[in-house]
Amino acid sequence: MNQIEQLVSKLNEAQVDAAWISHPINIFYFTGYKSEPHERLFALLVKATGECVLFCPQLEVEEVKASPFEGTIIGYLDTENPYQKYDASIKTMFIEENHLTYRRYQELTKAFHINAVYPVDPIIQEMRNIKTEHEINILSKAAQLADECMRIGEAFLKEGVTEREVVNHIENEIKAFGVNEMSFDTMVLFGDHAAAPHGTPGERQLKNNEFVLFDLGVIYQNYCSDITRTIAFGHPSDEAQKVYDIVKKAEQEAINKIKPGVKISDIDKTARQIISDAGYGEYFPHRLGHGLGLEAHEYQDISETNDNVLEEGMVITIEPGIYVPGIVGVRIEDDILVTKNGYQSLSSYQK
Repeated sequence: MNQIEQLVSKLNEAQVDAAWISHPINIFYFTGYKSEPHERLFALLVKATGECVLFCPQLEVEEVKASPFEGTIIGYLDTENPYQKYDASIKTMFIEENHLTYRRYQELTKAFHINAVYPVDPIIQEMRNIKTEHEINILSKAAQLADECMRIGEAFLKEGVTEREVVNHIENEIKAFGVNEMSFDTMVLFGDHAAAPHGTPGERQLKNNEFVLFDLGVIYQNYCSDITRTIAFGHPSDEAQKVYDIVKKAEQEAINKIKPGVKISDIDKTARQIISDAGYGEYFPHRLGHGLGLEAHEYQDISETNDNVLEEGMVITIEPGIYVPGIVGVRIEDDILVTKNGYQSLSSYQK
């Protein structure tokens, strides 16, 4: 059963007439067609009958025809009202409450005479939460390319180089491997600057005997990777090395617990407890990780408040960190697939 068939099944279970999907990433998930429409309407209508209609600007119609999408295509000119090109009365509808604007909501309900709307977001979250074998293969390749970025970055380290120079070098060199886009702004932070968990790379120069924090990922066939390594340049101080060893242990112990049926909160608590017992609890200010797929950050939330259980086919990040202001920042992160009996790390760059 493909994604659209699953959604149609959900519509019939809920006795809802149709779903209106307007987030470009979700449209890609259901159709295989990726677009950035800017201010123009771009939406997928999926009806409980199985009928699918994709509304798109006329200038994209030929590209949609060449995509895997097999439903009806309604192209419209900038001077046309796209809703007027499809005559339908739809009493109940699923919408993306986290994406649909109020203006578009008003246009939609008026055009199709809708009486009631319900959020489709939880349904799509659950669908995207479990990856297919095809998605896993792509995510694995994306992680391997992130590993390659790490190799490129580490090899470029030298005294006096700036954070921004290392970022630019990584992003330029990885293009030779077919990567055109990073998952997010590449982060390279030196020494005490890495104590800012989301610091911005700048003109800070690399000194001998300090750590370098790399946090990066690539987009490969529309899927993201997201990994972090903290790499020694020379011989960092004893305290910095101590912090590194604690983070490394916290990450590995959390990963070791991963298997279907385990509470997500227990994974977070495992890493957090190790860091707290070592006396650095106040310096670990973020969740342990997040889901990974078409977006770098997606469902699930890998935190101590999430009591959902791990399921086979989930891909998540595990990324504990300790950030001591003015001294050192360490984070280590891997992309982890939940397998039938445990886990598989998709990223493999040395620690």
